Amino acid sequence: MRAEEAIVRQVDAPSSELEGLWDSIVCDGDVKERLVRHAALALAVRPRLPFTTTAMHGLMLLHGPPGTGKTTLARGLVQELARVVNGSVRLVDINPHGLMSGEHGKSQQLVSSLLTEAIPRVADDRVPTVVVLDEVESMAVARSEASLAANPVDVHRATDAVLTAMDDLAHHHPHVLVVATSNFTGGLDEAFVSRADIAIEVALPNELALTEIVRDALRGYGAAYPALAELASGAALSRVGKQLVGRDGRAARKLVAEAAARRLETAIDPGRLTIADLLAAAGQPVREVSRGAA
Repeated sequence: MRAEEAIVRQVDAPSSELEGLWDSIVCDGDVKERLVRHAALALAVRPRLPFTTTAMHGLMLLHGPPGTGKTTLARGLVQELARVVNGSVRLVDINPHGLMSGEHGKSQQLVSSLLTEAIPRVADDRVPTVVVLDEVESMAVARSEASLAANPVDVHRATDAVLTAMDDLAHHHPHVLVVATSNFTGGLDEAFVSRADIAIEVALPNELALTEIVRDALRGYGAAYPALAELASGAALSRVGKQLVGRDGRAARKLVAEAAARRLETAIDPGRLTIADLLAAAGQPVREVSRGAA
C-alpha cells in the first residue's frame, strides 16, 4: 500500500456532498459551538503567529461512545467553516487502518509519508484544509499501557511517527487542521492527547436530544411520506425520547426504520406509522448477538 491510498476522499466546501451533515447531529451542550470556534481561531491565528507563541498544533480531538456522531461532526465542520470564513475549505478523509502493517518498519514509514508528504501535497495551494482521522487510536497507540508482546515494536514506532508528523504540520503547515475521533481515549498515547488544542467529549444524547433526532428523521421521511412529517410535530414524541435514553444517536435515527419493519403494512407503507409503533420499537431491548451466531 502507498500512503496516498489512505486518503479516501477530498471535497472542497461549500459542497452539496457535505450539506446537512452539521445539522443532522444533535449534541448536548455547546459541543458544536466549541468545535467551530476553536477551528476558526486556529485558521485565523496560526498562519499569522509562530508556533512558539501559540503552541497550537491545529489538532482537535472528538471522543466518546460509538454512534454519537463524531465523524459526521468532523466532516460537517468543513462546510460550517466555509460559511464562517466565507471562503473555500477542503475536507481530506483518512482511513488510518490500512496504514498499520505487519511488515517491519512499514507502519512508521506509511504514517510519516502520509502526514508529512501526502497531506502537505494535497494542501500545497494554501486552501484551509481539515484532515479527518477517524478512530485515531489505531495509529496513536498508548505506549505506556501497551504490551510489546501484544503490540509489535513497529506499532510503537508508528505512534512516534504520528507525534513527529503532528509537530511538523504545526510548524510548517498552519492552514492544515486535524480533527481526530476516538471511541476509546484510554488507548490513545498521552503525548498525542497533549498535542490536541481541545478535546471535546461527544456524549450519548440526553432525552431531549434523542427526541429531536427522531423528529429530524421523521421529517426526512416526510419528503416521501407526508404523514410522517405530521407525526414529527406531535408532542407525544417526547415519550419516545424518554424510552430511548441510554441509546446512541445512530440508534435513535434508525428507530423509524426499525418501527416500520415491525408490521408488514408499515413496511409496505411507512406513512402508516403511528406513535404506538415508535414507542414499541423504542421500548424493545437492544438485542445482543449470541456467541457463535452466524
